[in-house]
Amino acid sequence: MSRSTISAPDLRWLLGAVFGLLLAGCGPAKVIVEGNFPSPLMAPLPMKLGIWYPEDFSGHEFFDQAKSRSDSDWLVQTGAAQVQMWDTLLAGMFVETVHMKGEPGPGQMNQLVDAVLIPEVDELQYAIPAHTNVKVYEIWMRYRFRLVTTGGDPITDWTMTAYGKTPTAFLQSDAAAVNLAAVMALRDAGANFATNFARVPGVKTFLDELHVEPLETGL
Repeated sequence: MSRSTISAPDLRWLLGAVFGLLLAGCGPAKVIVEGNFPSPLMAPLPMKLGIWYPEDFSGHEFFDQAKSRSDSDWLVQTGAAQVQMWDTLLAGMFVETVHMKGEPGPGQMNQLVDAVLIPEVDELQYAIPAHTNVKVYEIWMRYRFRLVTTGGDPITDWTMTAYGKTPTAFLQSDAAAVNLAAVMALRDAGANFATNFARVPGVKTFLDELHVEPLETGL
């Protein structure tokens, strides 16, 4: 009777492969945020706004590491939803929006616009049931906005907060609850921005110089 044998190097390789497969099966719970975002109910401002999304913004995500073996890691990707929401919002707020070909700066061959808006997620905090022992998910974000010329010269900058909370504890899955909390935070960000954009002191001065008259807004 023949007997097959495995050499020590082969055995180490086999054990490593099995361990790798086990680790791959224990990856974080992944949520790619998806939702619907309404256009603002307002007459658009008569200006041509350029938009530049930094890579950290368009690919934004956050990671929550499990606090115990019974919990799961979470990877929540908001970047695509961020771009979708801000594209929809800004297209409704201004008569024309243009995505810049490159980051505003000296010598950059960008399109001619009145100003360029650069949004960033400056800070993010969250609370999940494992943290609070309550079946509610919450997300708080602080945005930083820069309004610059096509050459990158600063016009003004400001910060703004947004908050989202899962409105019910009876969703089918934790992933759906996390997604809904993120969508609610994005909608809150859109409402805050549309309502307060023209009230930011530096923005108000800039609009006055362009002879742009802010109009009533709503969502």
